[in-house]
Order: sequence, then C-alpha cells, then structure tokens
Amino acid sequence: MAITTTWSVNDMTHKDSDGGVFLVKWSLTATDGTYLAQESDKLQCTADPSASDYIAYADLKESDVLGWVYDSLKEGDETAAEAKKRIEDERTAKVQGQIDNAAATSSGVPW
Repeated sequence: MAITTTWSVNDMTHKDSDGGVFLVKWSLTATDGTYLAQESDKLQCTADPSASDYIAYADLKESDVLGWVYDSLKEGDETAAEAKKRIEDERTAKVQGQIDNAAATSSGVPW
C-alpha cells in the first residue's frame, strides 16, 4: 500500500480585535494504513493588519495557513515547496522503515 501524507492545521489563536493570527498548531501524518509517523509543532506569527498580504482570521483558508507553515520550515536556500517535500520525505521514510522492519521480523513461539 502506498504511503500518504496529510498536513493539518489543528488550532489557531488570534486577536479578537483585528483577527490577526499569532499562533498556529499544525501536524503532518504519514501512513500506509497500518504504520504511522507523525510530526506536530507550533508556529508563532506576527500579524500586521496594515500589510498588503494580511488575511484576517475569518477569511483564512487552511491552504493559506499551511503556506505559512511550509515557509517557516525552510532551511538554507530552500523554497517553501522544497521544505514541505523534505519533511514529507522524512516522515515517509520513517513509515517505510517500520514496514521494512515488520516484513523482516516475526513473532510467536516455535511450538
């Protein structure tokens, strides 16, 4: 079975006065249906209602917020898309390792 990855925004904290998000809780799950690898973290944000790209809480889509998450995961000269792929590849490799280990081991008793 193929390994699938799912990114999620689990919670956000925002200011009631201007809808500015300042904390995002996110997770990534990789699974083949049997084995699972997860990663989750928090992203601190600085909302600037005067910025041209500002999106208030009520108008956000999950894809907008995940874009912030991917951007925050960049290392060196990576793009946000490359950072996303790197993290997905790491989690997929972890699940594949679990699958490989299960295929190479058995349990039970010999009698």
